[in-house]
Amino acid sequence: MEFKHKSVLLQETIENLKVKPDGVYVDGTLGGAGHALEVCKKLSATGRFIGIDQDAAAIETAAERLKNYESQTIIIRSNYCSMIREVQNLGIREVDGIVLDLGVSSYQLDTAERGFTYRADAPLDMRMDQRQEKTARDIVNTYSESEIYRIIRDYGEDRFARNIARHIVKARENAPINTTGELAEIIKQAIPMKARAVGGHPAKRTFQAIRIELNQELEVLKQSLDDMIDLLGDGGRICIITFHSLEDRIVKNIFRNSEHPCTCPPDFPVCVCGKKSKGRVITRKPILPTEQEIAENPRSKSAKLRVFERIKNGEDQS
Repeated sequence: MEFKHKSVLLQETIENLKVKPDGVYVDGTLGGAGHALEVCKKLSATGRFIGIDQDAAAIETAAERLKNYESQTIIIRSNYCSMIREVQNLGIREVDGIVLDLGVSSYQLDTAERGFTYRADAPLDMRMDQRQEKTARDIVNTYSESEIYRIIRDYGEDRFARNIARHIVKARENAPINTTGELAEIIKQAIPMKARAVGGHPAKRTFQAIRIELNQELEVLKQSLDDMIDLLGDGGRICIITFHSLEDRIVKNIFRNSEHPCTCPPDFPVCVCGKKSKGRVITRKPILPTEQEIAENPRSKSAKLRVFERIKNGEDQS
């Protein structure tokens, strides 16, 4: 199946990236190369683009779509948490822009055997990097009831988390839960019929929660974002597209702390903590998709774009 993914907030992201023809740009979630292609179109012969993705299908598709820009492009199969190491291995100390599109691709959702969707019956997988051994099946069948409850409560923000966890553990006592269809049916039984009638598919939040836990999506973002901001050169920008409140909150807080890192009490006349601002938040409020984009691509509905600009304030840039 061809890797298809319609890039969300495409023009807004490219505009905010402020691409310099001779700059160096990194896309940490390369996907189908939608954002990448627009960046590459703006680069001169001396500009460079580095694309990173952990999905083999994405790497293959992106290489094909960017073949006209081969001389400027380097594509790496890795997780964006390794971005600093990968870029430094290329002899690059700083970059002019970074893009992260944190959504699950349409390809991953629409390829039933990847196990991301509750709309088809397939093996419980959900691995973004299929070199990883652990799958969603392992979480569903080996985590304790309290661990499953925590995941669904925290990552799925589902008010029926406790009941869903109880139903999952009870069901697996009879036989392992092997497929997305089996899990979706168990979740459905755990949610009152009245609640099932509103708010979309009853399994949506639980599937999201398991996927986040399996791929450690929030931890990777938390642990990587400060370093990515540090990788930016003076005036460089990082553009991040999120699709649910937990990711957006992490990005918002880290951007805000990078702009105002001072931890001194507010009544101190001068700063003594020594923490210096890394730059400025460009998006006081996130950029949202237009009604037209939502109509053309319903999956863009929950997308939010936040942008941060690095300002080195006379730091040693040698």
